[in-house]
Amino acid sequence: MILYSSIFSIATKILDIAIVWYLFYQILKYSRNNFKLTLIFKGVVIIVLLKIMSDLLSLNTVGIILEYVISWGPLALIIIFQPEIRNVLESIGRSQLLGRHKILTVDEREKLVYEIINAIEYLKKNKIGALMIIERDYSLSQYIDPANKIYADISSELLISIFWPNNPLHDGGVVIQGDKITCAGAVFPTSTNPTLSKRLGTRHRAALGISETTDCISIIVSEETGRVSIAIQSTLNYNLSIDDARMMLLEELQPKKETFYEADDSIESESEEHEEDTK
Repeated sequence: MILYSSIFSIATKILDIAIVWYLFYQILKYSRNNFKLTLIFKGVVIIVLLKIMSDLLSLNTVGIILEYVISWGPLALIIIFQPEIRNVLESIGRSQLLGRHKILTVDEREKLVYEIINAIEYLKKNKIGALMIIERDYSLSQYIDPANKIYADISSELLISIFWPNNPLHDGGVVIQGDKITCAGAVFPTSTNPTLSKRLGTRHRAALGISETTDCISIIVSEETGRVSIAIQSTLNYNLSIDDARMMLLEELQPKKETFYEADDSIESESEEHEEDTK
């Protein structure tokens, strides 16, 4: 009995440490792509270091001031950085362990990429601006709900017509779920990263902004230059060739290995059943 209690105590301590380290890792991971959270982290480190120095050097006045800052600092941070904290909580709420997007078959995935690339080629050639967002595990419902609903099979002709300059929907973005165009004219948050080039327009900043909080694939066609770019996980792959864009989409849209193996098993079982039926 004592042995079991000691094992349970060790297991709970390991679990406690693992949860703390996981939360700390997630905070650092998110802060790496968020300029404001990086500033908060640096400010907290500076305050802690100043407090240690004041205690070592017996700086009583500085120590008292820092004690008030440490006591009321968390409340002040919550009030000042309420939008950023809300975004973090929303991103946690939107994440799902098993994923919610439709698992496309090989034919559906190739058709999806084929239609998108055909549309991109036309838009690039004619310098027509476009923003296409492909949803993956993170739900984009908060951007889909206020947008103009379409729910249509994806086609290059439909994408081109949406982004045609005289179309009222061409200013917003298109959201693609599975192999369907869900909505058009969607508005996304723009990235506030101060390191971005000032030459990047609203479409590029919106593509980066949505890629900072979700795992979507953002495809941009520049209206001024016709250049094609893809933003994934806060990284902008700028000025891609059509072949590079096609390969990147095919790679990013591939299902996970587990799903792929399950699909292979189902295909093999179907082929075996078919062989049995033909005998």
